[in-house]
Amino acid sequence: MTELDGATVEVVRSYLLSAAEEMRATLVRTSFNPVIYEVHDFGMSMYDAGMRLIAEATGLTFFLGANDFALRKGVEYVGRENLHPGDVVLMNYPYWNSAHAYDATLFAPVFEGADLVGFLCVRAHWMDLGAKDPGYVLDSTDMHQEGLIFPGTKVVSRGEPVREIHELIRFNSRMPDEVLGDLHAQIAALRTGERRLLEILAKFGRPTVEAAVERIIADGEARTRAALAALPQGSWTAVDWVDDDGITDDPVKMQVTVTIADGVFTVDFAGSAPATAGPINMPYGATEAICKVVLKSLTSADQPSNEGTVAPLVVKAEPGTLFHAVYPQPTFTLWTGIVAVELILKALAQGMPDRLPASSGGDVPGFMMVGVHPDTGKLFAVSNNDPVGWGATPHHDGMHAATHVSGSTGRTTPIEVLEAKTGMFFERVEIRTDSGGAGRHRGGAGLRRDIRFVTGGEFLSVIKKTRSRPWALDGGHEPEANQVIVFPGTDREERVSTRRTAVAPGDRVTLLTAGGGGHGDPRDRDPAAVRDDVAEGYVSPQAARDLYGVDVDD
Repeated sequence: MTELDGATVEVVRSYLLSAAEEMRATLVRTSFNPVIYEVHDFGMSMYDAGMRLIAEATGLTFFLGANDFALRKGVEYVGRENLHPGDVVLMNYPYWNSAHAYDATLFAPVFEGADLVGFLCVRAHWMDLGAKDPGYVLDSTDMHQEGLIFPGTKVVSRGEPVREIHELIRFNSRMPDEVLGDLHAQIAALRTGERRLLEILAKFGRPTVEAAVERIIADGEARTRAALAALPQGSWTAVDWVDDDGITDDPVKMQVTVTIADGVFTVDFAGSAPATAGPINMPYGATEAICKVVLKSLTSADQPSNEGTVAPLVVKAEPGTLFHAVYPQPTFTLWTGIVAVELILKALAQGMPDRLPASSGGDVPGFMMVGVHPDTGKLFAVSNNDPVGWGATPHHDGMHAATHVSGSTGRTTPIEVLEAKTGMFFERVEIRTDSGGAGRHRGGAGLRRDIRFVTGGEFLSVIKKTRSRPWALDGGHEPEANQVIVFPGTDREERVSTRRTAVAPGDRVTLLTAGGGGHGDPRDRDPAAVRDDVAEGYVSPQAARDLYGVDVDD
């Protein structure tokens, strides 16, 4: 093994990270779908020849963690011996892909001459691939209702597009131009990464790069184990509920036990519900990914990820249960994983309340409109994930109207894009007063949107925590929960969670996103801070009097 100094290792690591970020820029610049180029609903990773993560670009944290599991399953299915220079493989089989069928994973081997020296992986959300419903599937009861499935299929073979597969995708999509455009954008990102990785190998030499990778992975593991040793040791259990499974209205139980001991971080979902009839079940790889997010945030939040940073993780979930779906159980509406991130943090907060915030909104309030655009005559399906209030910490208030903690650098879809590409007109977007949980430190406020439809179509709300409030800490108050109100102010007014609703011009919907949990007794809050909150519209004068004991002159 080549001996390297620390400076060389850091330079090689920076080159690898830069290559991953260039892949990201290529995807953003060339994709057709706003959920990719605006929301950043993607994840891309670089691996060595042993399929160990060596670098990744910023994206959805769930996707990045899921790529590790998916790549190994994909290569196992295709066979290393069947991979050749120029190949690109598509996989969306949910139980291997660690996601639902529309999160398309493309991976490619990288060859230096005849030697396989690495792998590249790009995952991104496609808007249609032949599922039973356009846009998003909310009530599937088996995998085959959720779209066309590719278990590990070459879309490019030895550098040449496989026309038959491209045409199969085209004829199985309601939005073929957008889907094929995104397919080619992902291929372009892989080609960018391939060029840059080969340039790095040529610049430094393969022995140097391989030695640097060993040091990078070893350092990642050492940092994580040292951070785990510094955390409180013990075992903690928490329970929460998902609104429903999309088929019945019955709430679905989630339970987790988190143990930190002997340098290992164990997450056990025993006690959770069996797999449900509806599509909220989690593929095991997706469950593993959410646990990686929490472990990483606790131990090395300021360091790039690699194989070593999650080496101490053990995830337990029995096959056929909510957190380990097996064929043919439906998996399309994976909001379970978002709520479960908060569940894991809820368990950990029992053992380290001084290190963790209260719950941040509890869920991601997603919505989408599907219809035919009057200008183009083509089907549209455009989505958005709304922001929520973040939980307060022992030291400061929670942020207002921010991407959920599970979303990393994910963004909301700009109103200009939503209005131009759909039949939605936004009459109001503002902070939701009194939505943050009261406390010595106040939870962040959520958001209110009032939408009027100017064309007909379907409005899809995708959210799984509206019936219960997010949790608070140390005597803080729970925040207002997420709410979706369809047809407000009419005799059809109804509060819903995950629902596909037919709408006509003139119909309205109101979306109210949750705030963050409060931390500490509200009566201990600085009165000047309460008055500032009222002046800014975060807290009403009545709440200031009733919850904080502060009289505010209107």
